[in-house]
Amino acid sequence: QVQLVESGGGSVQAGGSLKLSCTVSGYSDSTPYMGWGWFRQAAGTEREGVASVINNNRGTNYADSVKGRFTISRDNTKNTLYLQMDSLKPEDTAMYYCAAKRGGIWYPHLALYRANYNTWGQGTQVTVSS
Repeated sequence: QVQLVESGGGSVQAGGSLKLSCTVSGYSDSTPYMGWGWFRQAAGTEREGVASVINNNRGTNYADSVKGRFTISRDNTKNTLYLQMDSLKPEDTAMYYCAAKRGGIWYPHLALYRANYNTWGQGTQVTVSS
């Protein structure tokens, strides 16, 4: 069974940076990975899409709230997804989740929608203090 494992979360002051990583572990069948995403969920809120990237790294999408500050990337040689977060704000505080879409068709207009993904990690906490 495929597992996604996030790491790199922590506590940082406003204006600081963190880099999240997401690695794939466990048995993987031949079902292809179509795309990847990072989501976040703050206490008492719905899980929201932050950034996504198609598996060949040729297309990315970002939520308006993180554009220009966050960068998503995928290193297929290391089977690892990254989220570089710069200029962090207190409102970025949340549990961050890695997600993958395996199989099917990648629809760019659905890239930041939770229902588009079928494989999820357990999350890593990011806390930004003012």
